[in-house]
Amino acid sequence: MRAGDRLPPLRIPVTRTLIVAGALASRDFQDVHHDPELARRKGAPDIFMNILTTNGLVGRYVTDHFGPAAVLRKVAIRLGAPNHPGDTMLLTGTVEEVAGDTAVVRVVGANGLGTHVTGTVTVTLPEAGA
Repeated sequence: MRAGDRLPPLRIPVTRTLIVAGALASRDFQDVHHDPELARRKGAPDIFMNILTTNGLVGRYVTDHFGPAAVLRKVAIRLGAPNHPGDTMLLTGTVEEVAGDTAVVRVVGANGLGTHVTGTVTVTLPEAGA
């Protein structure tokens, strides 16, 4: 792993089930994440993904690339355009820096509306044979 390495892109279909399941799993019962009519009354065109689901998907993206022994040390993200049902989020990543067994990966997730998420993930990899 070297600074400048790119992670392969990951396409995630944004389904109604993914949005609702992510909200329930993270105990986020805000109506905008499960009730389309109430989301519309609050100005959104439909339900939208919560930040905790996005955070989990960003973490998954990095650990899918580096493997199950990778340890996430820090995930720092900022949301932009919402993820609505029927769209696809495309995650891309670039290793920004490497220090020993730890790397910082810049992650961007985009959908049909624009950039959904930007951030960095600090990940530690086990030593070979450990």
